[in-house]
Amino acid sequence: MADEPLLQCVIVPVTPFQQNASVAWCTRTKRGVFVDPGGEVDRLLEAAKANDVTIEKILITHGHSDHAGGAAELAERLGIPIEGPQREDQFWIDRIEESGRKYGMTGARGFVPTRWLEDGDQVTIGEQTLDVIHCPGHTPGHVVFHHPAMGIAFVGDVLFQGSIGRTDFPRGDHAALIDAITRKLWPLGDVVFVPGHGPVSSFAQERRSNPYVGDRALGG
Repeated sequence: MADEPLLQCVIVPVTPFQQNASVAWCTRTKRGVFVDPGGEVDRLLEAAKANDVTIEKILITHGHSDHAGGAAELAERLGIPIEGPQREDQFWIDRIEESGRKYGMTGARGFVPTRWLEDGDQVTIGEQTLDVIHCPGHTPGHVVFHHPAMGIAFVGDVLFQGSIGRTDFPRGDHAALIDAITRKLWPLGDVVFVPGHGPVSSFAQERRSNPYVGDRALGG
């Protein structure tokens, strides 16, 4: 069908933090990825199977355990690569196991990504290409994955419906986060985004109403 979406996505909340892990796939090939598989690996595998998706890689926005704790196990079980985040998040990935134990995430383990990502890189999902945008602030190596053709982005903990990511963690930077959102994300237009937690929203909606980075809040 001519109007069939190029990319589809199912969100599976995982871990005690109800983190939005995503199964995203190319509709032309049924080849897909896990985005931020924080845990509950079997549930994620079941979601991929239920949608007849062949998982070919794992994409990580940042190194916090609720977003990346299940990546090592999935990579081993499926024999697939891990791409992302940007290398400044290595110190967070090194803490995944310790953090996972602290917050009750069984099986969370650290890893070394197959490919570190930088601003301006691209990643693929089947035949689809997504742009990599480095958006530091919540963590120093946080990246966003943007699919221009569909107008969809996976933003991790950069931006939420009505809020933004915390910056009180080690190497958090509030000013850098605000700058990344307003200078890198807003110019992309009316993009629908999957946040790391909570409901899906859009950049246009957040520009209108977000109390932290909306146009009115910033004097725009």
